[in-house]
Formats: sequence, structure tokens, C-alpha cells
Amino acid sequence: MSITRLVHFALLVIIAVLAALIALGTVTTSHAQTSPARGPVSAANDMPLSDYLGLLQQLAPAAAEGAKVYLAAYRLQCGRRLTTAELRQAVSREGGDPVLMGLIRATQEQDTSQRAQFIRQIRCTAGGTR
Repeated sequence: MSITRLVHFALLVIIAVLAALIALGTVTTSHAQTSPARGPVSAANDMPLSDYLGLLQQLAPAAAEGAKVYLAAYRLQCGRRLTTAELRQAVSREGGDPVLMGLIRATQEQDTSQRAQFIRQIRCTAGGTR
């Protein structure tokens, strides 16, 4: 099996795992939850970002590392942090945000020039908290 096919297969596996995470998140947000200590859990941001990244790390370490690079670059460029819901949307939107998917691939391949190129392509969006 050639390296190109192996990388392509790995990326398909990563995308499938990310889609499963999105599906899991959708199922968990469909039920109203309450906590005596904290009150209702927000359906828009049902999982702390650190927990989401932890799950991603267990299922697809390369995807987690790429997502961490994406989050850090977004924070530096845009002056705010992405929420869990925004990251999940970037992962799931039409096969994944091309910049995020490119960062995942470049991080996995340790291609610093490609990584820098994708970081420059990050676009700031409104929403979330600073």
C-alpha cells in the first residue's frame, strides 16, 4: 500500500470518527439535563471543550492535535476562543471545515509549511465569548 493511499485511508478514518463524535454530541444534546448545583445544561455548548478534545484524543489523536492547533491559531488571530459548539460545527460542516481538515492533515504529517498556510486561511466569525 502506497504512502498516499495510507494517508488517504487515515484521513477517511479520522473523518468517520469525527462524524461519530458529532452524532454522539447531537444525541446527548437532545435531552434536557439539569444539575442541582449548576441548573440546566446548555444544549448549544453541552460539553466543555477540554472534554471534547479529550474524547477526540482517545478516538483520533491526529485530529485532536490538529484541532488544538486550529483553536490556538483562531484565538491568536481572532482574539477569542471558539466554543465547543463552534468546533463541532467546523468538524461536521459539509465534511469538515477545509482549513481544519487541512490543519489536521498537516499536523499529522508534521508539515510546518502547510500548517502555516492553513493557519493564514482561518477566518474569524462572530459568536462565542472572548
